[in-house]
Amino acid sequence: MDPIVLAAGTALVSAMATDVWQQARGQLVALWRRARPEQAEVIEGELADVRDDVLAAREAGDAQTEPALARAWQLRLHRLLGDDPALAAELRRVLDETLTPALPADERARIDSVVLNAHATGHARIYQAGRDQHITER
Repeated sequence: MDPIVLAAGTALVSAMATDVWQQARGQLVALWRRARPEQAEVIEGELADVRDDVLAAREAGDAQTEPALARAWQLRLHRLLGDDPALAAELRRVLDETLTPALPADERARIDSVVLNAHATGHARIYQAGRDQHITER
């Protein structure tokens, strides 16, 4: 799945509990209107329902609901970009300009994407990390 989609789905669900939620919702619905106009109103309603779920989960201390909702929205965004790949640039703009800045620093760190690729042959070793890495060899 595209790293933009992964980051945007996570940031979208996290931003549902912030002050920029109305703006973010409007921008996401606009993306749907461009690719799937017949679904825009349904998506707007579903976003409102999911926001209620996020707020309730946070109030209850439920740490499992948000990641599950983020995965669901990642899949929806993935399908949306499959219909219109040109929307990726607009989704990146929404992510960079609206969603990410609204999040607290710890949540911003969760949505940063790191893509690591490696190819080893023979007896080579590869060590990759998106953050801290501690290697102990004997």
